[in-house]
Amino acid sequence: MTERLIAPSTLGARAVYQVAVDRLRSQYRALSEDEPVRLAKKTSNLFRMRDANRAQGLDVSAFSGVIEVDPVNRTADVLGMTTYEDLVDATLRHGLMPMVVPELKTITLGGAVTGLGIESTSFRHGCPHESVIDFDVLTGDGRVLTVTPNGPHADLFTGFPNSYGTLGYALRLRIELAPVKPFVALEHYPVQSAQDAASTIREVTQTRAHRGRPVDFLDGVVFSHDRIIITVGRFVDEAPYLSDYTRAKIYYKSLEQRSSDYLTIRDYLWRWDTDWFWCSRALGVQHRMVRPFLPRRLLRSDVYWKMVGFERRHGWKSGWDAKRGLAPREAVIQDVEVPVDRLAEFLAFFHEEIGIAPLWLCPLRQRNPDVTWDLYALDASTTYVNLGFWSSVETKPAQREGHHNRRIEEVVAELGGRKSLYSSSYYEPDNFWSVYNGAQYALLKKQYDPRGRLLDLYDKSVRGR
Repeated sequence: MTERLIAPSTLGARAVYQVAVDRLRSQYRALSEDEPVRLAKKTSNLFRMRDANRAQGLDVSAFSGVIEVDPVNRTADVLGMTTYEDLVDATLRHGLMPMVVPELKTITLGGAVTGLGIESTSFRHGCPHESVIDFDVLTGDGRVLTVTPNGPHADLFTGFPNSYGTLGYALRLRIELAPVKPFVALEHYPVQSAQDAASTIREVTQTRAHRGRPVDFLDGVVFSHDRIIITVGRFVDEAPYLSDYTRAKIYYKSLEQRSSDYLTIRDYLWRWDTDWFWCSRALGVQHRMVRPFLPRRLLRSDVYWKMVGFERRHGWKSGWDAKRGLAPREAVIQDVEVPVDRLAEFLAFFHEEIGIAPLWLCPLRQRNPDVTWDLYALDASTTYVNLGFWSSVETKPAQREGHHNRRIEEVVAELGGRKSLYSSSYYEPDNFWSVYNGAQYALLKKQYDPRGRLLDLYDKSVRGR
């Protein structure tokens, strides 16, 4: 039995998809070639500032839904604007999940592939783009191409990840799926140093086991320089109890309060979304006098995003802080990868110069060592640790714009790491293109967007255009 969610039975899902493709191509041709094009999306998980008025919006709202789930071959055919929340709901009905499910519900499959996604299965399965079998893409020159790893557009297959919509937009993707069990058993292990955390991560990544038990999920949280919690998870068929972190209880606080836990697989996948990791505390929703009155529908990352967007547009809080004489603050919202062997060095720098806590730790290893992902190349023999930190830091008068973010970029480069481009970046052009393979990007741009109808990667991710 297959899963079809998007089409009337009289036409069939694929026929409806083809109609949507034809309409999109007509819409694209009708847009002016004098102004850049970007997606007209109601939601976004990008934190970088941008000049949205300079770009024409391309309506891709028709490209949301699951065309087919094939439980026999463990694949799914999915439209590019489908959120992981909808995708997970469709696949779990068949006892399956995407290989990697990014932590926030409204991240789209196409966004996770053209950008970068990561989660606690990444120590086994890498990033979402590594489980893509083939995809259809609307390129900058208006073509809709089916892209495969060994076909005529194989260069786009390996160059699409980390291009952030500057080479084209994924309209449909066929992905691999992994089997699941109903529940996830969690064990939280406190360690007292970054060296100990690195040692545990290294061991679990190499053996895929911990203390004699198999590990299906691996991540951690740095609460302070001497208080780090490493969490290992494994699938189980039965659970003696189930915790609920979608209402009163807060997941990240449980890591320090208990040594073991049980969640349904769905609740595990979305354990971070309810409180946007821990970032919801800045919005007041974790306050004990507020929390009991908030319905579940408001405890979601997309709701918090709307609150942040409102502040960005109106600046009420920043204006009030200035009237109170508070120092300006620099947003430091980043995800970076550093080799596990350099984790302690990075954390020593971070605690000394940045001072944000908590930080998320998510181990990452490339799934297929024989593939090079051109615009975000990692050493396939190396285990990396993704560090996510999302807060702000007080700035001093003598510091230039982006001082703390620039220092993070410098140190990550010194340690042989990489930085995701979903948030603010400050690289100079030569440095940027040396990190993100400017030579190959130029070839891809010439091949698939020769008139520059889509934004350039540097303009989009650094200049905020």
